[in-house]
Amino acid sequence: MSNQVTVSYLQMTCVDQLKGKPAPSDDALVVECQSPQFELNRFFYQYVGAAWQWFDKANWTEQQWRDYALRDELKLFMLLWQGSPAGYFELERQRDGSVQIAYFGVAPGFLDKGLGGFLLTQALQHAWQWGTDRVWVHTCDLDHPNALANYQARGMTVYKTEIECD
Repeated sequence: MSNQVTVSYLQMTCVDQLKGKPAPSDDALVVECQSPQFELNRFFYQYVGAAWQWFDKANWTEQQWRDYALRDELKLFMLLWQGSPAGYFELERQRDGSVQIAYFGVAPGFLDKGLGGFLLTQALQHAWQWGTDRVWVHTCDLDHPNALANYQARGMTVYKTEIECD
């Protein structure tokens, strides 16, 4: 018997739709990793994603991570809390000019600090600053229980849902 997972696709088509959330304190900082290092992408993917069953890249080779991360179409941003890595997001420019929030999340040990809305605000602001007319993301039932609500609270709207079987 297979399990069904609901996947929700959300978008924002105008920067004016953004309902930002400030940092919960001066202890939170988002930094762009301007010198790409595929090891950081792999680290954050595992560090944040393990709790949410992110397995699509679990068996990637070092070369696959290199090919993925060292592209001009990808930007990596890390969330620091009191100087420690606490989460991240990746923005990926799509062929149609849109920007996808490819990966996004707060590490399990930092979930109770009110960082999710702030981190998503930063992701959306950086996506718009990159120059686009659409920012989008997808989430599913396996992600954090507040993921969908966070995307909607920041001004994103659902444009498609799909049921997938695993």
